[in-house]
Amino acid sequence: MKEKTVKNREEGFAKRLLEWNKESNKREMPWKGEKDPYKIWLSEIILQQTRVEQGLNYYQKFIAAFPAIQQLANAEDSRVYKLWEGLGYYSRCKNLLITARYIAKEKNGNFPGTYEDIIRLKGIGAYTAAAISSFAFNLPYAVVDGNVFRVIARVFGISKAIDSTEGKKIFTDFANRLLDKKQPGIYNQAIMDFGAVICKPVAPLCDECIFKKTCVAFQNDKINELPVKLKKTAVKKRWFNYLVLEYKNEIFIRERLAKDIWQHLFEFWLIETEKHENEQSIIKIALKRKWLKDKKFTVVHVSPALKQLLSHQLINGQFIYIHLSARPDVAENYIAVAKEKLGSYPFPQLTNQYINGSFGEKK
Repeated sequence: MKEKTVKNREEGFAKRLLEWNKESNKREMPWKGEKDPYKIWLSEIILQQTRVEQGLNYYQKFIAAFPAIQQLANAEDSRVYKLWEGLGYYSRCKNLLITARYIAKEKNGNFPGTYEDIIRLKGIGAYTAAAISSFAFNLPYAVVDGNVFRVIARVFGISKAIDSTEGKKIFTDFANRLLDKKQPGIYNQAIMDFGAVICKPVAPLCDECIFKKTCVAFQNDKINELPVKLKKTAVKKRWFNYLVLEYKNEIFIRERLAKDIWQHLFEFWLIETEKHENEQSIIKIALKRKWLKDKKFTVVHVSPALKQLLSHQLINGQFIYIHLSARPDVAENYIAVAKEKLGSYPFPQLTNQYINGSFGEKK
């Protein structure tokens, strides 16, 4: 009997959701109803790990700068990273360029039209492949994002952890069973919208919910317990000490190329330490490394402590602004940039806090 009740609930789910979408869904976004796979792909990559409110402006800037995939493929890396600046998770931007250039060169600018070909593209996983497939090509693949996890977990009472391997498979299979195969694009957008405006993470609008009479979480007072997540990964703390070296109105910077955070963004001369160190300690390290020449520099300003929280890392930073009376021995790919030109280079949010704040103030 219980199995039959669940089956009946599944069968009526898509129909009721699509009725809600048609009659009550007022959520507006510029990419809704979009059929151009390039624009859909761009919006989905931007929205990975990013709130819609923040991503909207970035999407509009990218479309204005690169209306077609060929233009994105032909753009200089630094220009694209500068537009991406502030969005975080910069591997997304790196993969965006790799995929754009692959499609431009190998596919003559034509976006692949099957799920199997789309998911092979760099930076595209199951969710993004399903979104592009259903929205652009009306293919029957269910999207499973945070909103979908939440709606399914609550309505059907699934307590498997959504960030576990088993949980992801269960939810994906469930989502594909619920999918309206005749209009997958409309259905996928509808369930994501429903999770965003009705079945919200905090303070969901249960009184307005079309599923409240059959929602397992609502009927059993488990709204705040579902969906279930595993324990969060511990946050690693790092200390970045930057030397902002100025010589004849030029500042020395380099591109971060190592496989670490902020790859392809720029930075000043960096000394990373295991704990907070004062100005004198950092200067001693710089002298030992021969980055500074004795009696050939003046410390102009030391910034207050700044922080940037990443997904699993907390970056603590301080900036020591130093005027040089002799040109440093430039190493490790550092380049000299006119002070007023710094704004044209992409920097991490932590550095931009400094540049846009107390940059160059007298000590």
